[in-house]
Amino acid sequence: MQGWSSVLNLSLLAATLRIATPLVFAALAAVMSERSGVVNIGIEGTMLLSAFAAVVGSHFWGPWVGLLLAMAMGGLLGLLHAYLSVTVKVNQVVAATAINIAALGVPRLIIPYIWPGHYGDTGLVPPLPDVTLPFIAGLPIIGPVLGKHSLLTYVALILVVLFQVLLFKTRFGLRLRAVGEHPRAADTVGVNVARMRFAGVIIGGMLAGLGGAFLTIGKVPQFATTVTNGRGFMGLAATVFGNWNPAGALLACLIFGFAEAFQISAQPTGLLPVPRELLMSLPYILTLVVLGGIVGKTVGPAASGKPYEKS
Repeated sequence: MQGWSSVLNLSLLAATLRIATPLVFAALAAVMSERSGVVNIGIEGTMLLSAFAAVVGSHFWGPWVGLLLAMAMGGLLGLLHAYLSVTVKVNQVVAATAINIAALGVPRLIIPYIWPGHYGDTGLVPPLPDVTLPFIAGLPIIGPVLGKHSLLTYVALILVVLFQVLLFKTRFGLRLRAVGEHPRAADTVGVNVARMRFAGVIIGGMLAGLGGAFLTIGKVPQFATTVTNGRGFMGLAATVFGNWNPAGALLACLIFGFAEAFQISAQPTGLLPVPRELLMSLPYILTLVVLGGIVGKTVGPAASGKPYEKS
């Protein structure tokens, strides 16, 4: 029991929240994009390039500029994907895949010019500060879990609430969901389908940019081409698990985050008689199990992935 107490404790819950943070941003990005009717599997690449932009900005001008550059990079990549998907009407999966591929190569071309001698990673840069909530940090149980985190962790939790309200309680949300479900009907009542889809994908890109920024200047203030490590795709899985709903996606992200936090804590103890490699793959195995169990049981936006042809 002493061994397990070193794994199953409040620190595990705090780590769960920290690990889930970039997944929450990725999931919110996917919710906004797919609710508008555009499939975006390029969230992984968007997070990676935004993480790089955050490091470059922090290196030259400080972490706050890095954060803004990450959001701008995410928004620009969202704009590019929206243009290709909505205006040009290319295959949305192909367009997003191109972004993912470019995201692997572009940093490698630029890094040696800013950090001589580096290729796939960068030097350390100034990070965003952690935030301590004075009225919560001193509380028992809740304090160790919620009392001190990166600023972006708190931003992620607040945004889940805001986007839940935005999507289901506002006119903008109603219109966004309408163009993702029945774009022709929305067009008939005067909703600009293209404009709403652009808005959804660009907002999603900026959210993915925040997720990328967390992985570098909000966590370990250094860029590497492996920094996203599939988190964009896990965010997509969380979106499906959460039925394209911000609150449901948050729950899925916390489950995935707990799985990774658990394997990190359990590895050094040797309490589980399984290979280390199997423990490390636990979050990804859980993702496959979750998807395998819910595919066909959740229903996404009816027009997602389908270009709209105005008659």
